[in-house]
Amino acid sequence: MTAIEYSESTTTSEIVKAFPDKVNGRTFLVTGASEKSVGSETAISLARDASPAIIILPGRTYSRIEPVIKEINNINPAVKTIFVELDLSDPASVKKAAGEILDSTDIDHIDVLINSAGVMVTPYTPTNWKSPTGQPIELQFGTNHLGHFLLTKSLLPKIRKAAPGARIVSVSSSAHRLSGIRYDDPGFQNGETYTAWEAYGQSKTANILLANFLGHTIPKHEIASFSLHPGSISSGLQQYVTPEILQEGLARAKDIPNFEPYGRRKTLQEGAATSIRAALDPSLEAFSGKYLNDCNIYTPAPWADSFEEAEKLWKWSEECVERTFAN
Repeated sequence: MTAIEYSESTTTSEIVKAFPDKVNGRTFLVTGASEKSVGSETAISLARDASPAIIILPGRTYSRIEPVIKEINNINPAVKTIFVELDLSDPASVKKAAGEILDSTDIDHIDVLINSAGVMVTPYTPTNWKSPTGQPIELQFGTNHLGHFLLTKSLLPKIRKAAPGARIVSVSSSAHRLSGIRYDDPGFQNGETYTAWEAYGQSKTANILLANFLGHTIPKHEIASFSLHPGSISSGLQQYVTPEILQEGLARAKDIPNFEPYGRRKTLQEGAATSIRAALDPSLEAFSGKYLNDCNIYTPAPWADSFEEAEKLWKWSEECVERTFAN
């Protein structure tokens, strides 16, 4: 096997074909797999270039995921696809979906969990998630972090069943450099001081800290955990990114040290490649907890690169879940 020279141009097919034994016969769960997304390309690539046993595809509605399920069935009928209804912005939906997966006799274990779903620079929208003080959590943090936090924590028993060699992958963004975690005011004073980029940034910082915490607290040979920036890709994620909002984001990023280069737009295959490497490449196991960009290990912002911060966020997130379900 020729070694892959990982770069921004690496494709999912190159990686899956290099590590078929890390795909064949295994069970994958990919959130955010609606049509023409990084999540859908991740799932499709696994089935196109190898042969997983099962791909679990949660989504808000079956109609959003159906085209991807049909494509997987067409390219590789041997792969069993399972749809689970999941709205990450709704705590009750996350709890219900996790329960269904844990109770399913069709899903004995989960080898790889890829948290790829997300929303980006949305207008201020409160959710039913609550902060430890009872403040409503806005949509981006609720969906991008708390939904995935509860799902991941809930599914750990089935992921541990796949150990050694299981993986948890969290899709973050270079936008994490725009904000750390606003523990004292995660909801932007109920929207009065809301800025969409800062809200997106803190949610993406949380994705990195989740991987950091898991990487430090679970033996890496059992479950290795990674976060990543997929790159700049045209997908449904950008539905709220108007030219004005894009320019605002670029202006905010201009003077930030080490900001991931805003290069050419990647194809979906290139954009999903970093997720695929994080999910499959055995050489990454020793670096569990790390952040990747363009398929290589990269240094995140200081507030996203600390186990102390990761531990603080984990405990705070547990308090959010407790407060949310106490009402």
